[in-house]
Amino acid sequence: MPIRPEMRGRYPSDWPQISHRIRFERAGGRCECDGRCGRRHPGRCTAVHDQPHPATGSLVVLTTAHLDDVPEHCDDDNLAAMCQACHLSYDAALHAATAARTRAAGLVSPGQIEIPFAG
Repeated sequence: MPIRPEMRGRYPSDWPQISHRIRFERAGGRCECDGRCGRRHPGRCTAVHDQPHPATGSLVVLTTAHLDDVPEHCDDDNLAAMCQACHLSYDAALHAATAARTRAAGLVSPGQIEIPFAG
């Protein structure tokens, strides 16, 4: 997945090399997800980079996921090569929280005090 410009500074300068090594040297060009994404695939996902996805039929672009959602934490045991479907599913809660914050920010007018919602 592309890195948003405002997030680029959180990644190490050698991120392209780290990501390539995880996706192609360690994972052999295949998704490493073992079901932790919540999608229903028995064992390791069979999606392969540049091939049609076995479930969706779309072309697979292998990505590198941070398992703890912290871009600065680039230890090998915190990274996994994932197809787009597994990566998006794995990060679904994070994406939902970010979207909620973005929507809420649009509802606050300058000078207003935001009341946190605990829900």
